[in-house]
Amino acid sequence: MAARRVILEMGAGNDLHGGDYTKAAMRAVQDALHHSSLTMIRTLKIDPKSVQVDVTIGVQRPDQVDVDALKATLPVGTVTVTARKGGLDVADGDDVTVIASAAIQVRFDLP
Repeated sequence: MAARRVILEMGAGNDLHGGDYTKAAMRAVQDALHHSSLTMIRTLKIDPKSVQVDVTIGVQRPDQVDVDALKATLPVGTVTVTARKGGLDVADGDDVTVIASAAIQVRFDLP
């Protein structure tokens, strides 16, 4: 069997005044998660540990995202997190608003 994507959710998050890329990314992930309910895992009796979850985060400074902290927030599956250049920084003097985007893909084996 091949793992096939069954869900793709997007989310957006920001850190208005702290310039914290991880906080903005975390909020983007939570936004995406709150758009979905994975009831099919329970309904189809799929082992939650067999689910593959791939998270892609877009921010202007991907090296400043704590991917391990993001992994810890996902409720099921084997999780991978990749941060790449994207999102948006909005500067106002010394203050920076960080806007992050998240895409969460969920895959599991289907015949």
